[in-house]
Amino acid sequence: MRVSAPSERLAVPAPSGQRDAIHDIGYRHYDGPRLGRRAVQRALLLDSARGAYGLGRAGRTKIVPVLLLAAMCLPAVIVSIVASVIGAAQLPLNYTAYSTTLATLVVVFVATQAPASVSRDLRFRVVSLYFSRPMQRVDYVQAKFAGLALAVLAFLAAPQLLLLAGALLAEMPLREQLPDLARALAGAVVLSLVLAGVGLVLAAATPRRGLGVAAIITVLVVLSGVQAAVLGISLERGADTAAGWSGLLQPFTLVDGAATLLGAEATLPPGPPGTAGALVFAAVALALVAACYVLLVLRYRKVSVS
Repeated sequence: MRVSAPSERLAVPAPSGQRDAIHDIGYRHYDGPRLGRRAVQRALLLDSARGAYGLGRAGRTKIVPVLLLAAMCLPAVIVSIVASVIGAAQLPLNYTAYSTTLATLVVVFVATQAPASVSRDLRFRVVSLYFSRPMQRVDYVQAKFAGLALAVLAFLAAPQLLLLAGALLAEMPLREQLPDLARALAGAVVLSLVLAGVGLVLAAATPRRGLGVAAIITVLVVLSGVQAAVLGISLERGADTAAGWSGLLQPFTLVDGAATLLGAEATLPPGPPGTAGALVFAAVALALVAACYVLLVLRYRKVSVS
């Protein structure tokens, strides 16, 4: 849209005796290329991923995600320094165990950023502006899902890459580190999809951001507590098989068990029972992601744009 120069502007004078006038200020219709649905979806995806870290937004929105990311990376920096100083032959904390060990920080990040991604759109009825463009509801769901998953993946992958840097500084063989890192990153991709799906389903249930944060933390903490209780009771009674299946009860142990298909060691003993158990863990993780996506699509089909 272009505004003509002041010399090009026309003023239509009012008839004699009247004070009103209509001014032509030179606005012209946009006649450039129209990029369509995919361009809108891609822009929303990138904005959602960047917005999870406050990029392109007010400075106060950067405080929480930046502090959480720093806290997430700090142990990796310390481990890397220690390994380099003492000349360790292997990292004290391996790649696959890192996310599970710092699960609390990951939960807080998801709980704070999932509502920020969707709750305000519902509360202030911004979705009507999105859907007034050549964008369908399923496009909105896909963009928000992928955007938050990408942000969570960056949150999980950053410290793992720092661990790799520490391993190389300690002169550990790269050929030994890369397979472990690849398995950890594959698990991080699945975990980011699972957590993004669960977080968005709970956050989209209410336009109140505070309620969304509380709901996500409550659900994930309760699931973790239930899993820990079942694991403890099973181990106490010698039911190792039941203890292995208890990992299905919460996202972190679920993805951790599925990662054993790639040759990773289970972070929490005893892990899924055999290869068949690992296949079940992987299938449940993928089914959970698909279920969250379907629930989000159904939720936004009911959202009014008026």
